[in-house]
Amino acid sequence: MKQDTAAKTMVIVSSLYFGLALTMGLLTALKFVVPTVGEIEYLSLPRVRMLHTNINLFGWLLQANMGILFWILPRILHTRLFSEKLGVLNGVVYNIAVIGGLASIVLGHVKNVEYGEMPTPFDYLVALSWVLFGINVIGTIAIRKVKYLYVTVWYTLGAVIWTTFVYITGNMLSQLPMVTGINQANLIWFYVHNAVGLIFTPLGVAIAYYMIPKQLDTPIYSHKLSMIGFWVISFVYVWTGAHHMIHGPVTYWLQTVAIIFSFSLIIPVMAVITNFFGTFATAPRGTRMKGPIPKLLMMGTVYYIFTCLQGPFQAIRSVNEVVSKTDWVVGHAHMALFGAFSYYAMAGIYYVAPRMAGRKHLYSEKLGDLQFWIMTIASVPFFAVLWISGVVQGYAWLNPENSFVETLAAIKHAHIARFTTGGLIYLAYFLFIYNVLQTFFGKYPEEETTVAE
Repeated sequence: MKQDTAAKTMVIVSSLYFGLALTMGLLTALKFVVPTVGEIEYLSLPRVRMLHTNINLFGWLLQANMGILFWILPRILHTRLFSEKLGVLNGVVYNIAVIGGLASIVLGHVKNVEYGEMPTPFDYLVALSWVLFGINVIGTIAIRKVKYLYVTVWYTLGAVIWTTFVYITGNMLSQLPMVTGINQANLIWFYVHNAVGLIFTPLGVAIAYYMIPKQLDTPIYSHKLSMIGFWVISFVYVWTGAHHMIHGPVTYWLQTVAIIFSFSLIIPVMAVITNFFGTFATAPRGTRMKGPIPKLLMMGTVYYIFTCLQGPFQAIRSVNEVVSKTDWVVGHAHMALFGAFSYYAMAGIYYVAPRMAGRKHLYSEKLGDLQFWIMTIASVPFFAVLWISGVVQGYAWLNPENSFVETLAAIKHAHIARFTTGGLIYLAYFLFIYNVLQTFFGKYPEEETTVAE
């Protein structure tokens, strides 16, 4: 089978899912402004919102990460992918799971797990596809032609291990008959928080650790610092899920442990950020911001640091009392999964697409730059209005004299701003997908000129 078939397929399919995820997100935002839009059972707000999160997490981001890493790992390890056929099977099984899971959500057949609503057997198919991915990753490492493992490989290998127990815990162990009440809530929030922290964080950081030095043609700032960040995050992130249940019916000591480890996350985050910014600082000035790829990587890093500083801040008990379960958390989650890791994924796709297609460069760097600026200019107020409305919402909830309708009225302006800025992000996506598809399948301007001559 032709080299990079699995990677190419997963990158293209995930890019299409990205548009569907944004469509469902925009429809969700619209329903907060005009609740009567799409008044049919299959487009009810809970189902549209579940579609948005699951397409974003599984159709787009996880699949994009797998596809990009299927391309990166053989280059780092100076070998071919362990099994291209296994990679293609991985993609087929995975997409059967995603399509079946999404169809089940539309029909109202879901599990009671945040970010894990896809029911059996599709959740088991996701787990099976991850086993196939893990075999390919470990097999490629085993047949490598280099002695030392670069930090990207460490993070990828860590993600293979961490994702396995995080996904199984949240989607399977939490559904056992004897697991109920607070015990079930503990397992589910362990999964929800670590879906970001131990699945998408290591995969996104793995891609960035490869992309930033490669794109800037500059060695990583510090290899020792990269390994410190890896080992600290592997130890501290797993203990933070209970901070979602502060002031809830969970033991006080467990809340305190989650708060302490939430603040401990600042250590690996600063290691990663120092490395990324340090590499940018030592790169030649002419390459630092040339084209969309370094811009996406830089802005993704900026969003990453804000996300990871915001997390410990909202774990403070007095702050959590106000912002928990409000739009603030929605803004926080969007800045992590869209602002940081989707930016890394888009940068990775822009980098690998021309190389997979046998092209010398991306179809249009100008279109890529335009897409970056529209998304970034729109995303800043998108996040900001959610944080502000979350604080307003939280204080309104703490006031027993406020009704639910009064609280909604107080933040309606924020919901309108959220829909408007989300619409701009949605429009920018079409520049992204056009650029990607043209890179894979279209004719370049210079090729058309050559044909004409």
